[in-house]
Amino acid sequence: MNVHLLGRELFSLESDSRKQVQLKYRLLQYMYTKGPSSVAGLCETLSISTPTAMKLLLEMSRERIVEKKGQGESIGGRRPDLFRLRKHGLFIICIDIELFKTSMVIVDNNNNFITAVKSVPVTLSRSRSAFFDTLLGHVEELIDSAKIDTGLLIGCSIGMPGLIDTQLGENFSYLLDDTGHMSLREAFEQQLGLPVVIQNDVKGSALAELRVGHAKNKKNVLVILMDWGIGLGIIMDGKVQQGSSGFSGEMGHMPFAENGELCYCGKHGCLETVASGMTLSKIARQGILSGQNSIINDLSNKEVYRIETELIIRAANNGDQYSIQLLSNIGTNLGKGISVLIQLFNPELVILSGKIAAARQYITLPMQQAINTYCMTQIREKTQIVSSELGDHSRLLGYAAEGINQFFDAMIAQVKAG
Repeated sequence: MNVHLLGRELFSLESDSRKQVQLKYRLLQYMYTKGPSSVAGLCETLSISTPTAMKLLLEMSRERIVEKKGQGESIGGRRPDLFRLRKHGLFIICIDIELFKTSMVIVDNNNNFITAVKSVPVTLSRSRSAFFDTLLGHVEELIDSAKIDTGLLIGCSIGMPGLIDTQLGENFSYLLDDTGHMSLREAFEQQLGLPVVIQNDVKGSALAELRVGHAKNKKNVLVILMDWGIGLGIIMDGKVQQGSSGFSGEMGHMPFAENGELCYCGKHGCLETVASGMTLSKIARQGILSGQNSIINDLSNKEVYRIETELIIRAANNGDQYSIQLLSNIGTNLGKGISVLIQLFNPELVILSGKIAAARQYITLPMQQAINTYCMTQIREKTQIVSSELGDHSRLLGYAAEGINQFFDAMIAQVKAG
């Protein structure tokens, strides 16, 4: 994160030594990541003495950056005081870019949504200019509606589909630069005037689950994002794994169907061609156009282009056999793909998220049957499969976590470098 764009710091080096400022940022980062923390826990993790920790916490309390938040469990003797970041101490803009919709919100350092989630019909394209022209006005409206001290706005964290190298700040699938002179992150920073973090959407889903969802306090978890495409978030040893270039988790492009359909990636027979939201909608539309009897026709007001995942799930919930069969086929194919992953990673938990996960039993029952069929019993029995409970906008929490953590990392590095 390019924090030089902020032109300011939380702490002044005139009043504090460089080492003290580093420790303050490390204390804040730990409390942000772990939540309300005891002095003993902070000392053990950061290898500092109790007097040093108390001194820094009291200073940051006077500066209205941290506050006491109740007491922890006693391990013998008096219950310890807990400290946490004061709410509304920092703010970050979080933007979730999907293929046909973009959602955004401002989040504070305690994971509170400061604004309502703003969703706008901005279509993701390969070109940047038209996308930026549409998006930036909505971001400005969001900031105006928040009525916050913009001096506390530390940046913007953006998640989107595609092959994203977080180190280079580049998406190799969407919003490409015709000139080749500027990375996508740099382009966003130029437009917004703020430090920017970009990441793959499924990594955001995985981080949200790790921080506040089913994966909290778990070590080895797979998060399957089932939207227009299919993505995989890999949590190993309690951390979201990126891969050497940030490209890990391209589950949707696993080879699946021999001599299958052409995928948009250029390969034939990818899993996404038989088990994604895009495929589900396409098959449903083809069926309706060929005369298939289904209440999908009524729910879409006979407008075939309106047939999408949510509408098919509505039809299934109303007992529509055609919709139930479509979802069952998708679930079976996903189950076969997940069987491979279970045998490769041996996870304790698989979390289903995204639009298709809302189909619940229409997806999970055929999926579980496929897993029972194709997965080794000894491995399968050690893995629990659950649906995410975080809701439609969970990825935004994951983006906030990544952005704020990168802010602290960057500030620590900047102070250390002098």
